[in-house]
Amino acid sequence: MFGGFASSKLKTNLRLCINRLKLLQKKKTELNVKARKEIAEYLAQNKDDRARIKVEHIIRDDYLVEAMECLELYCDLLLARIGLIETQKFCDESLATPVCTIIWIAPRMQNDIAEFKAISDQLSHKFGKDFAQQARNNTNGAVDPRIKNKITMQQPSPVLVEQYLIEIANAHNLHFEPKQEYLMGEDYLGSSSGNNGGGGGGGGGDLPAPPAGFSNFGDLLGGPPSMNPPPLPPNVAYSDDNTSQGISSK
Repeated sequence: MFGGFASSKLKTNLRLCINRLKLLQKKKTELNVKARKEIAEYLAQNKDDRARIKVEHIIRDDYLVEAMECLELYCDLLLARIGLIETQKFCDESLATPVCTIIWIAPRMQNDIAEFKAISDQLSHKFGKDFAQQARNNTNGAVDPRIKNKITMQQPSPVLVEQYLIEIANAHNLHFEPKQEYLMGEDYLGSSSGNNGGGGGGGGGDLPAPPAGFSNFGDLLGGPPSMNPPPLPPNVAYSDDNTSQGISSK
């Protein structure tokens, strides 16, 4: 039916989306490696405030790359379970989070990855306009909160900014004196972050945790670490490289 659900169109756009996500992650990571070198130059010139502003951009991109890793896995899961999607009138509970998260992310990332809109439209045709509207507004609470927090984050925690600067300075053998009030949990205006409630502090109560996988903030020159794969239904397992396998469509 014209304008209705088309399984072949959904599969094509899922494959294209996975490829574009991989390319965008690679591009963001390469740009961030270059940006870290620029930050080291600012620190060498004692332009610490400019370095802090630049680091905020890197942190946002690191969170974005982590979110894209998870979105890639969700697209891979939907592609693997296309048979289940085709045969179900309503969204299967095991696919609620991947489906709702992709519908929610579509208007937020369609400028970078146009296929998200095409995928969202196909899922809307399949499961209905009311379901899609609930997913867009997250009124059903099914959107992955990790992706939501990483995409909507506004200002990184001052503590995290200082930790990035410390590691970048150490990697380039530069002397850097972090602001202790930031490390103690005070924001840029000097107010305590303790009232903000969030794990990140400083930037507000809904800030996500620092980029996943850092061990004492680890080696920041290599780009963001890999994000832990999203939880899957009991009949689904991940292989060593985090690609889904053993998926049953029953």
